[in-house]
Amino acid sequence: MAVPKTTSANHSRIGFLDLAPSQGDFAAAVIDGMSRPQKSLPCAFFYDELGSALFDRICEQPEYYPTRTEQAILDRVAAPIAAMLGPGVQLVELGSGSSRKVRTLLDRLVNPLSYVGIDISRDHLRRSCDQLAADYPWLEVMALCADYLRDVPVPPPQAGIPRRRVGFFPGSTLGNFTPAEAEGFLARWRDTLRFGGVEGGGMLIGIDLRKDPAILEAAYDDAAGITAAFNLNLLGRINRELDGTFAPAHFRHMALWDGERSCVSMYLVSRRDQIVRAAGQRFAILEGEPIHTEDSHKYSIEGFQSLARRAGYRPAAVWTDPRALFSLHWLEA
Repeated sequence: MAVPKTTSANHSRIGFLDLAPSQGDFAAAVIDGMSRPQKSLPCAFFYDELGSALFDRICEQPEYYPTRTEQAILDRVAAPIAAMLGPGVQLVELGSGSSRKVRTLLDRLVNPLSYVGIDISRDHLRRSCDQLAADYPWLEVMALCADYLRDVPVPPPQAGIPRRRVGFFPGSTLGNFTPAEAEGFLARWRDTLRFGGVEGGGMLIGIDLRKDPAILEAAYDDAAGITAAFNLNLLGRINRELDGTFAPAHFRHMALWDGERSCVSMYLVSRRDQIVRAAGQRFAILEGEPIHTEDSHKYSIEGFQSLARRAGYRPAAVWTDPRALFSLHWLEA
């Protein structure tokens, strides 16, 4: 049951701030990645309109355990989390997507001052925040279209200074960074989360755990082929937005567990020798040559907490599921 709110349902405030990367940023990243000896494409650009829809479908696949497992953890511990965070928070969701999991928190938090959803997929973000504002009319909602890997100027609530600013980073997205990148990312956000308030800020973050490689590889290569379509859509986006000539049928999706680096790596592997063009550049690709598109690092609980401490946080609580597939951490900044 939702905690009663004191704000009138007629005073919803919805804002939109567009700081999305430009087409020039996308083109530069593609040219740089495709010019390297190990060709790569940036996973940040998975999430155009179609990519965001495909990711929502990935989360529904039986092999993809992170979404349902994290949601089950949230369902179980949302009330104690809300009690720990207290009233009057500003909730900032990084990579907000469809803004589904955050509803579990909003139903428990006492009088949060505002919600800020940050995502790189502009139209998807606006629809999700519009729906969130309609469903929570007492809540001040801001849609911030931006790449949260960069410095993001999170606006303060219009209602006043929050008691604390809380980052919400579900879904194990931190695993897309190398451990060194993850530490730097958390350190940069620590300063943002400590803005204002009398009790400091913090981060509620989902972290995927090490487990049987067969479970991991299946999660990133589902039988229905949705993850493959998601990966291949990156080539389609290049074609649509950068005058690309990639033929997605000439590539296959591949996901492999790398135990030494503790990550699942995704690739698009060329089925033939071919020449492609994008952003005014020409690239030769050999048969069997992989284009790296994403890493998803997995942690032990102790390993992640050590990383968080190095980034300037104090691990204050952790919750996991009965099978120890996934973990949810509260880090005080």
